[in-house]
Amino acid sequence: MAASKVLAGARVVLPTGIVDDGRVIVRGTRIADAAPVDAETVDVTGHWVVPGFVDLHNHGGGGASFTSGTAEEVLKGVHTHRLHGTTTLVASTVTEEMDTLAQRAGLLSELAEQGEIAGIHFEGPFISPCRKGAHSEALLRHPEPAEVRKLVDAARGQARMVTLATELPGGLDSVRLLADHGVLAAIGHTDASYEQTVEAIDAGATVATHLFNAMPPLGHRTPGPIAALLEDERITVELINDGTHLHPAALELAFHHAGADRVAFITDAMDAAGFGDGVYGLGPLRVEVRDGVARVAGEGSIAGSTLTLDRAFKRAVTVDKLPVEDVVAALSANPARLLGLQDRVGSLEPGKDADLVLLDAAFDLKGVMRRGAWVVEPQLDRSVR
Repeated sequence: MAASKVLAGARVVLPTGIVDDGRVIVRGTRIADAAPVDAETVDVTGHWVVPGFVDLHNHGGGGASFTSGTAEEVLKGVHTHRLHGTTTLVASTVTEEMDTLAQRAGLLSELAEQGEIAGIHFEGPFISPCRKGAHSEALLRHPEPAEVRKLVDAARGQARMVTLATELPGGLDSVRLLADHGVLAAIGHTDASYEQTVEAIDAGATVATHLFNAMPPLGHRTPGPIAALLEDERITVELINDGTHLHPAALELAFHHAGADRVAFITDAMDAAGFGDGVYGLGPLRVEVRDGVARVAGEGSIAGSTLTLDRAFKRAVTVDKLPVEDVVAALSANPARLLGLQDRVGSLEPGKDADLVLLDAAFDLKGVMRRGAWVVEPQLDRSVR
């Protein structure tokens, strides 16, 4: 069992607000409300302590792919993101043949059962060819309920989310199917109208997959899906805050209209996250990464990101000038609640998993703890008994 620790002197972000000169008590794998007498006190004065990050939408990292890699490669990608503060991660797939996706679901479900990932997100093949992004058009199909059910069943209870173009044949019935099975129905890679999007939300959709991206732009006569997704309190909107996918004004618009309690920052990361430029595969597609931006080779469509959530945090605070409490909600509390994991992760409260991130005054990552053990141990030289 991990040793007991008291992180003392930091600015701690709690659900009730920011506590200056606060402390977080870790006993074993959980956060505690009282410290044992033999606990190690770690002086983290001048730092921030925030909850571990929760990523709803992630395809890989560290040179490893969640969409095609072996179990060992998937674990390498998961570890890469843990090094950047993501202590809870949902592994996302991309469009493939149905049999291939079912096999992939089997491998990922085993890792979810072991607690290494928090479940599976199927992004494709049930998406619009008009808004396919970095998905193979030849492999796209309509979201018929029987086909959607095949993937849910293949995930053995570990399916957490399915992205659908709900305007396609079978889309609304599939949304209802997913809701009945406790799986999040996400509207994305869609060419839906405003009215069709409202219909999908009423059917049970609760997530906007990377809002603004891979959907019609906001129009003053044909508002499209963006307006419907922003205005409805039942929807959590994903945002990729890497400076490439969104203009800062679009991010501000989303926070203003959805509110900080309905935003979830995601990475939509692919293999190159935490690894570097080069040529990669994303499902059956070839992806070139230059200067940290991933695009489909020969086509130019953005192909996920190379983002890590510690970078999303720093950008949100230092560039977008968002309140720290709102950024913590978008990175931790909101996605944890959406996944139904709020009793274990997403905030620094007694009884929850000791998942936390240590940031310095400039919001650079200095330490990561998962379930009471350091993934990135801070180099502070201030430990006392």
